[in-house]
Amino acid sequence: MSGSIPGAQVTPGLRAILSFVAVAAVAVPAWVVTHPPATAARPAALRALAKRKIVPATVLPPVEPVAFVALSPQDAKAFNDSVPFVTGPNPAARPFRIAGDAASIARATDCLAAAQIYEAGNDPQGQRAVAQVILNRLRHPAFPKTVCGVVFEGQERSTGCQFTFTCDGALTRWTPSEVMWRDARALATQALTGRVYKPVGYATHYHTDWVVPYWQSSLDKIAAVHSHLFFRWAGWWGTPPAFNRTVASAEPSVPKLAAISDAHRLGGAMDEAEDALAAALPLFADLPADAQPAPGALPLAQPAALKPLAEDPDTFLVVIDPRQEDTLPTLAKTACGDRPRCKLMGWAVARLMPAGLTMSPQQYASMGFSYLRDRGNGFERALWNCGQFKRADIGECMRRRGTLTAVPVAGSAPSGTTVPPRGPTPLPGVRRATALPAEPTEAAKPAAKVEAATGRTADQ
Repeated sequence: MSGSIPGAQVTPGLRAILSFVAVAAVAVPAWVVTHPPATAARPAALRALAKRKIVPATVLPPVEPVAFVALSPQDAKAFNDSVPFVTGPNPAARPFRIAGDAASIARATDCLAAAQIYEAGNDPQGQRAVAQVILNRLRHPAFPKTVCGVVFEGQERSTGCQFTFTCDGALTRWTPSEVMWRDARALATQALTGRVYKPVGYATHYHTDWVVPYWQSSLDKIAAVHSHLFFRWAGWWGTPPAFNRTVASAEPSVPKLAAISDAHRLGGAMDEAEDALAAALPLFADLPADAQPAPGALPLAQPAALKPLAEDPDTFLVVIDPRQEDTLPTLAKTACGDRPRCKLMGWAVARLMPAGLTMSPQQYASMGFSYLRDRGNGFERALWNCGQFKRADIGECMRRRGTLTAVPVAGSAPSGTTVPPRGPTPLPGVRRATALPAEPTEAAKPAAKVEAATGRTADQ
């Protein structure tokens, strides 16, 4: 059966017109698809975005500083919505369990809690997501080996820090309430003792959906938690085997957290005292021969005879016997007894021991042993002056980290300093409730809260 019309004749001109129409019907839609018009959601500023790249497994991926494309929140949100999530598996991270002494664990807990609050605000789910990213970074060889090191990486720069609250002044503008701080520390403790937040998998990066970092397009978008988007490196560096690094067990003190963290305030005071000791060590080396500690020249202080200072009943200053250096922690614990907070400092040269808490640099320099306890924060530590005692474990040595301009001895804030007030004040970019409700009694708690209280949630 023919498809022609009886009596119709196709002229060459009509044939050319029909051919042109047929070609145009295919070519025009194809051109439109491959040449979309410019829209407000994709302004010229986005041309500077990094291209997606896969770093070989033999090359450590660079950790880019945080810098944002100059976009309005509306344009950024539109662009972020247009970026698809990668397909394929998104495995949950392995449980992490922190190791180390009580002081280091307390510091890690408070670093993690601070990041949760200042990055995710009053949002428990967001806080857990932030904590998981930090622990993922901790296990990845591209990042520092401690929790506090990860959180405060780049803090010395006004721009380029990895978590903006560590370098934009947020810690001095606003202090979390006691309830918020307590709850964040509880979530941090859970994360550090094996609880996993599965939705973000092995994500190592995130940002809010109203900004676009320059690194964003080079990574794989894998999850969203409220207004936060989560990313992992493309290729091998984003897979579980890449997260195999052994972490360090000694967490540093972070002075920026001293206003809200007893663990960092206490540790910072000890570090400052050790700085003063390090700065004054040459004075000790130049003492005359008759002032140098001589083994056997001094009797070991007897714990029962030790008396605390009148100005501070939790502080002991004692004379020690250099021959019995390994018994000094026992001496300190016996002298401190059941005190929840206690400090003992020892000198091998009696005439160099100060009469009270006011000490000269030379007296700091000649201190041979120190013991500090704070049971409320799980802190207990004994240190030796390794210029006098040769310890097998350098972790037992007082640090030598440079010169200190001022040394608080009693552990309280120096006169003239201002402690930031507690309680919420305006801070842009942090979601939090305008008022925190009073804690309900156990009887008044709704049944829906029981699941969270037991630690069993759907995302585990």
